[in-house]
Formats: sequence, C-alpha cells, structure tokens
Amino acid sequence: MINDMISDMLTKIRNANLAKHQIVQVPATKITRNIIKVLQQEGFVYEFEEIESDFKNQILVSLKYKGKNKMPIITELKRISKPGLKVYASHKELPKVLGGIGIAIISTSKGIMTDKTARQFGLGGEVLCYIW
Repeated sequence: MINDMISDMLTKIRNANLAKHQIVQVPATKITRNIIKVLQQEGFVYEFEEIESDFKNQILVSLKYKGKNKMPIITELKRISKPGLKVYASHKELPKVLGGIGIAIISTSKGIMTDKTARQFGLGGEVLCYIW
C-alpha cells in the first residue's frame, strides 16, 4: 500500500527520465491525473492516457526529450508538502521556482494549478511540488 501517491508518481517520472524511457506508468488517482494535466499544459509532458485494468487503473505518461542526445525536459522534481508535514502558502507567499524558470504545483480550492495561475486568481493553497 502506497501512502503518498504524489511522491510515488514523481519518483517514477524522475527514474524514467534518468533512464531516458519514452513512457512511464503511474497509478491513476484524481490528484495524479490533475498533476499530469498541469505538466502537459506547461510542456513538461508530451501526452498521457488512462488505462483501465481489472486490479487498478494506470496512467501512461509520454515524457518529452529534446535534441539528438535525448536531453530530458524535466531537470528536477521535488516534493514539498509531505503527508507528515503539509506546506501551505497564501497567494502573496507563493514561491517562484528558480526565479520563474520552473513551476510550483499548488492544490487550491479551485483545483490543482501552477503558482503563476494561482497568483492570477489570487488563490493560495498547499504547495505540492516544484518542477524545473
């Protein structure tokens, strides 16, 4: 049984990125699906597809690479808010990852979104992870 689905998903994506895999399979939950949607909108992930099976649903995520050397688009994934220590920020305190180069994924009352979008709507929330 996995307690932290977000950490599990980020670790699977990080490992697949390091091994230069084209596709990675992550558990399908509401929160992982929404985080992957944000990653796709921001250009970190090529596409994703949900697969239903008898035991558990999975999401196939196509990772993005650039150049002939297959350099990963995602340089780093860092989990911020953990089950034992939740990290919250108001819209004024939302972090800027690497001065705006990366994104912070925030869980707000209006759904999961980037720090930039949350600032535009004037929303704060739980800081889930940083990606650059």
